[in-house]
Amino acid sequence: MNTSTVVSDGSRISSGNPGLDNILCGGLDPDRMYLYEGRPGTGKTTLAMQFLLEGARQNQPVLYIALSESEAELRLVAQRHGWSLAGIDIFELIPPETTLDPDRELTVLHPAEIELSETIKLIFDKIEQLGPTRIVLDSLSELRLLAQNPIRYRRQVLALKHFFIKRRCTVVLLDDLTSRDTDLQLHSIAHGVVLLEQLAIDYGAQRRRLSIIKMRGIEFRGGFHDFSIKQGGLEIYPRLIAAEHHTPFTGDFTPSGNLELDKLLGGGLERGTNALVIGSAGVGKSSLALTYAIAGAERGEHVVYFAFDEGRGTLEARARTLGLRLEPALQSGCLRFQQIDPAEMSPGEFAANVRSSIESDCAKIIVIDSLNGYLNAMPDGRFLILQMHELLSYIGQQGVLCILVLAQHGLVGPMDTPLDISYLSDAVVMLRYFEYGGHVRRALSVVKKRSGRHEHTIREFQLTPNGIEVGPPLTGFSGVFSGTPRYTGDSGPLLSGRLVTDEENDRG
Repeated sequence: MNTSTVVSDGSRISSGNPGLDNILCGGLDPDRMYLYEGRPGTGKTTLAMQFLLEGARQNQPVLYIALSESEAELRLVAQRHGWSLAGIDIFELIPPETTLDPDRELTVLHPAEIELSETIKLIFDKIEQLGPTRIVLDSLSELRLLAQNPIRYRRQVLALKHFFIKRRCTVVLLDDLTSRDTDLQLHSIAHGVVLLEQLAIDYGAQRRRLSIIKMRGIEFRGGFHDFSIKQGGLEIYPRLIAAEHHTPFTGDFTPSGNLELDKLLGGGLERGTNALVIGSAGVGKSSLALTYAIAGAERGEHVVYFAFDEGRGTLEARARTLGLRLEPALQSGCLRFQQIDPAEMSPGEFAANVRSSIESDCAKIIVIDSLNGYLNAMPDGRFLILQMHELLSYIGQQGVLCILVLAQHGLVGPMDTPLDISYLSDAVVMLRYFEYGGHVRRALSVVKKRSGRHEHTIREFQLTPNGIEVGPPLTGFSGVFSGTPRYTGDSGPLLSGRLVTDEENDRG
């Protein structure tokens, strides 16, 4: 994931996770106590291990205090992430080799059998012995059980805080939120609180997100930030804020490779704008978007085609049917096709993917096919428009052309649009079926273009073996976009010639 560089005041330390550092605008304040809280399985231990690994990488003494997990379990987690725990001291307060030894019953350090003060003393002694600069304590749930009541628990946590401050070490406390009490009083003790959540949606993979509940004296990006647990740790996708990103660019035209189509668009689509291609299923929306993508790749520009609905094989078949040179564009590396599974990828991860395509791969054209698939990727559709607004604003400020495909419900007659995003679009190209002489035909028109003049006519177009063929204005028709046209002229404006059949189009 590509994250923007944030300049801090020089006194910050890295959390060990680039995404979290980005959200915190530089990292953590040193010599403070932080709380990572979340239900079991949300990724707290993994994020805490990244914090210690960063310290070990800088040759700092670091300590993991394990109250709820064994050292063997921690090492297994590290092994599966491909980490080496060399340089990390693990202090296990539940020695497995002594828990069942009756002769050593008084030294068995089980949370339910020893006093809290004894446990705290063991922790203090270990810290004084090693002098670590980074400490993880896993977890507060065990201390809460030992404390028996909230007052004693709070006093012990305060005692830990004052002890850590004197030792000049940065501490991360983990809490699995298994207590019935919310323990919000703990938030007032910690310097910062990070909440990790795991959401179960009706279908597909579980979604994880992170938010900063509190950070004293640290500017941070609020709200929820999607993340996923992958080999190597947590991959956090900071919420996209378009206002933070702007690159100077020249808003020149981006040709489609089709002269009549560019003429209809008043010269073409400008860089730094977005175009919404809208129409019913099979009318040619993806073919129009693919035409733009291949034309850009043939000019040597980097193009990324994000496909939510179709696989690469389907796209290749369509390109062959239309005579478009897709394979050379893919082989040259100028065109990258990425299949998106909406059941597996969160909107935050998708936005991070788009950012990486623009900032790392220098993409000049982005195609999102389709918004219907993007809508299905949202666990809560209420925020689709807001997220898309930020994403489109960001793409536009980078001087990149974005082509959006949106399928309407229905084939002829009144159309139902699953979401209204037209007000966010700089240009709207509408494609419709209409009937004439017992044949199904296709028409297109530019119904909106903010950035300049465009034709206001409706033109017929055909999908042919030589690509998209755009005909002259349908001056003898009215009611074409309603699906029930009335014809008053001659057949001159209508196209003729070799068409791509519906069977060929379905294969493509």
